[in-house]
Amino acid sequence: MHINYSSNISMIIYIYSGGSAITELTKALEEYLSLLLGLTNKEHGLQELVEFRWKELEDGRQVSCVQNSWFEVLSVLHMMAMLTLMEANLKLIPKESALSERLVSPDCMRDAVDLLLKAAGYLNFCIHNVLLRLPTDIKNKLPSVMQGSFLDAISHQALAQGTEVQLGLAVQSKNATLSVKRRLACEQLIFFAKAYNCCLSQVNENGAAASKKQLLFIKWKHLEAKAAAYYYHGLILDKCTEPSSHVSAMCCFLAAEELLVESKKACLTFCLAEPTTRASPPWGAMKHLHKKIPETALKKSQMYGCILEQDKGLKKLAELPEFQLSLKPDEYELPEVDCAWDSAKWEIPVPAVQTTLKEHLNDPDHQPQT
Repeated sequence: MHINYSSNISMIIYIYSGGSAITELTKALEEYLSLLLGLTNKEHGLQELVEFRWKELEDGRQVSCVQNSWFEVLSVLHMMAMLTLMEANLKLIPKESALSERLVSPDCMRDAVDLLLKAAGYLNFCIHNVLLRLPTDIKNKLPSVMQGSFLDAISHQALAQGTEVQLGLAVQSKNATLSVKRRLACEQLIFFAKAYNCCLSQVNENGAAASKKQLLFIKWKHLEAKAAAYYYHGLILDKCTEPSSHVSAMCCFLAAEELLVESKKACLTFCLAEPTTRASPPWGAMKHLHKKIPETALKKSQMYGCILEQDKGLKKLAELPEFQLSLKPDEYELPEVDCAWDSAKWEIPVPAVQTTLKEHLNDPDHQPQT
């Protein structure tokens, strides 16, 4: 399983703590968010008083400097979503396992799906409840990874990869029917298509490197999902007794094989794009399909290729069925405002040297260069 999301903080947490700090940092962010919400209350008159700064962790370059507390709420929720996605990723990476034998327990896979839905819930809330509160001029200056279309892309990608994990569980299960596997494959395809369109819109708007890298990843996964959908659709068509159904199934298998080849090329393109990435080996449903799709396409071509040669009109790719999407983002609600904001009297310590509020909030590490 390879889950790709743009988050420097998640990468650093993984490198230095192996993911053990995710819970602690998430808890700290939740507590901070409860305090932060007091600034958003118009009655306090503090919504645009404090200037919030965010910078790239890799090179220290300042990305955002915004004097609006709803921007900080957006930033915190975005970070919480990225941490949750990293936690889902860690659930799918065995601590002691060779790369060629990635055995993940069903419980870990189900936990990963829950985390992906939770992350999608954070992002969905940002899109529909936080971005709307920001003035247009601030929204236009947001980093590319915090623009609405990009957040929407990541939310749909999380749902797509949650469905991909469910398909992996179905492949492992002896009780899962072909209909169930086809439905999951088709739903996964729809989610990735939505994610691709959202990310493409973001790339067309600003062309940021992070958006381009993400677009390449989603394109790769979209091609894989399409191959899986045609493969399982072909298996169901092949169960019919009509010769034309067998030919239609064969066309699905051939399309799946071609899409699988294209997905491998897309994977290589994604890996070579900056920053360069090492692709994870096929895992879950795709590990199974990387073997079964070429085998089935060859076998069915040998069986029914002669019928297609006799009647070229039969060479028509069947349309994939449409299904109502099963997975939805978790419902997220902001925490209660910290009780400190209800205090009748605040006691603010007086510093030895008197300073104005503006001077007190000034960050010496971010002085403008002359």
